Amino acid sequence: MADLRSTEQMAEHRDELKRVMGPGLLLLFIIGDILGTGIYALTGTVAKEVGGMVWLPFLLAFAVAVMTAFAYLELVTKYPHAGGAAVYTNKAFKIGFLTFMVAFTVMASGITSASTASRAFAENFMKGFGVESNAGLVTVIALGFIALVTAVNLWGVGESVKANIVLTIIELSGLLIVIMVGFIAMANGRADFSRTMMFETPTDKSMFLAISAATSVAFFAMVGFEDSVNMAEETKDPSRIFPRIMLSGLLITGVIYVLVSLTAVAIVPVGELTKSGATPLLTVVQMGAPGLPFGAIFPFISMFAVANTALINMLMASRLLYGMAKQQILPPVFGKVLKGRRTPWFAIVFTAALAAILITFVGQVSQLGGTTALLLLAVFTLTNVAVLVLRKDKVDHDHFVTPTWIPVVAGLCTFYLVGPWTGRPLEQFSIALVLLAIGAVLGVVTYLINRTIKNRPTQISHEEYLSSDGTRN
Repeated sequence: MADLRSTEQMAEHRDELKRVMGPGLLLLFIIGDILGTGIYALTGTVAKEVGGMVWLPFLLAFAVAVMTAFAYLELVTKYPHAGGAAVYTNKAFKIGFLTFMVAFTVMASGITSASTASRAFAENFMKGFGVESNAGLVTVIALGFIALVTAVNLWGVGESVKANIVLTIIELSGLLIVIMVGFIAMANGRADFSRTMMFETPTDKSMFLAISAATSVAFFAMVGFEDSVNMAEETKDPSRIFPRIMLSGLLITGVIYVLVSLTAVAIVPVGELTKSGATPLLTVVQMGAPGLPFGAIFPFISMFAVANTALINMLMASRLLYGMAKQQILPPVFGKVLKGRRTPWFAIVFTAALAAILITFVGQVSQLGGTTALLLLAVFTLTNVAVLVLRKDKVDHDHFVTPTWIPVVAGLCTFYLVGPWTGRPLEQFSIALVLLAIGAVLGVVTYLINRTIKNRPTQISHEEYLSSDGTRN
């Protein structure tokens, strides 16, 4: 679970944070940040693009994520304090508007991720309580859930690494159940692993384009690793620990995702898996072990996993908007806080309204999740470039240095996965452009207010306000 720092903490000196995280806690933190809505809700969507070879896009997404992680490893060990894509962009390019748009893009990806999780929560809620599937009711439940998240956000939530351990165990238990059901089904002759090598796509796409489109969606399941850079100041000896622990966390989640996707296709025919909406793994558990109670408890495990995703991302998005207002790069109204609770009420209401609009008018989990991946892939492209630009910036301590070819290849891969040539639905670009247009308008309005009314420059003077936690899967 992400450690979203309070306003008071951000005002303190950065070196005063206590270094309490060793390798074990950091590993659980990274695994917990990666596990979540992506694998629980989008396995069927990926299968729709590539058929039985659903495991391949997850494997490719894992490879791209690992290469991008190398860029973050160099940056977090070079600058061992809380950071993030906007901070690194600001250090590398020193272009205020670009930094602003990167920060706003990260915020927008948090809203689309939370909207994805809300729709998945609603579908699992209905399956868990035996309510007949109904599109309108799913939207109503999802809106009710985001309203509840907003209320919790307004009340104020104290996050901790220890709580992350509990959440990680619950999320991980659901995926281990799926893998165990796969072994049970195989032992009982109900699994057909020959299907895992069968490629099929409902359109006339080539195999390359179909896999590209599926990988761009599957990448949503791998996001979260970048969030761990915000724990650098609270990690013991980060320059030594971070590289092996981040890569270990990615490897563990990558292996779990590939095993889960193999199990899903071996147990459930692709045609049925693609019709399961946001509950594909529930279908796997029900068909793989019909005589066991896993099917009854699995929707509630899924609900808990995706609910946590929604809450953390809405917290991140609202706090990032608040931090941008305090930097005077968003209108000051975003910095308004409740007198009693000291929570940024306007930023919270604004992000909740955007999420509600996305839930109502976009609806599909696949489109919301795909838009999240699209936004973050664009951010990761800039990060891979930033690490190379910052090579000229020397520091007085040893740090991890990634081989130059890795961020070059990673940057090309993330840039490729952003483009329309992958076959990504144009609706995802429309959603992303509307969100970014909102950010650009707010940025211009702030510039005009600062220049004409307040007679002050619009500039970033305190990077720590942009180091809010990244999007959680």
